Amino acid sequence: HVSTKLNRSHLIHGKKALILPCLGRSEKDVQEKGIQFVSVENSMGVVHASSGHLVPLSASLLSEPAIVARMAKASLSDTTLNWAELIKDYDGIRDKIEATIPGFKNYNNRVREKGGFYLPNTARNKDFSPTLTGKANFTINAVSDIVLQKNQLIMMTIRTHDQYNTTIYGLDDRYRGVINERRVIFMNPTDMKEQGLEKLDTVDLISHFNQEQRIAKSFLVIPYSIPKQCSATYFPEANVLVPLQSKARISNTPTSKTIIITVHKK
Repeated sequence: HVSTKLNRSHLIHGKKALILPCLGRSEKDVQEKGIQFVSVENSMGVVHASSGHLVPLSASLLSEPAIVARMAKASLSDTTLNWAELIKDYDGIRDKIEATIPGFKNYNNRVREKGGFYLPNTARNKDFSPTLTGKANFTINAVSDIVLQKNQLIMMTIRTHDQYNTTIYGLDDRYRGVINERRVIFMNPTDMKEQGLEKLDTVDLISHFNQEQRIAKSFLVIPYSIPKQCSATYFPEANVLVPLQSKARISNTPTSKTIIITVHKK
């Protein structure tokens, strides 16, 4: 595990686990040739630079690229890459990406531009030449037939505003008006009324899959503009409700947006 802080997954592993602390994105990354930045892609398909400004918590902390490079140098005897050189200046890493992946021409120059740059997206550019017909192709996919029992809801897991994937930077979600709390369930007001629930009631959540039940305790009910018989919770707090066996047919990703649950008032 290369981690910025402790995580529950550190406790769930095989016979041995390696926990390697690393610099956070908010911390300065100083290498032999100066302060470095990494490039990230946002949800709009834009690649831009990201660099920290805080003094690292420890002088012993390594960056993610440095950890990977040191492990590679120590374990790969037959390699043409100069791993140590790549860590001195991350521009060298970006040069390798440019030489390998289409769409990254002039990578180091473009990533330094204000706002970054868009990755290639043929649909956005209305370029359908890669398809056999030269036109946009639509596919028809089967939709799961979900039949809910009385008082059952479909739950999806979501992120807060103060969250980046599983890294939680704060306890607020200003987009949804939630302050200093993460163990909440968003419900349709009609569903709440039918189940005798009031705003901020404390409830336990139970998921149902193949006769199996999983429980997540002590969530606060929040009325929200969400379709009837649907609900939402934050991950990773509600991850315990997601069955490992419930996954997409092709990608094998967890069905975290379609979990059948019941809500039980405490």
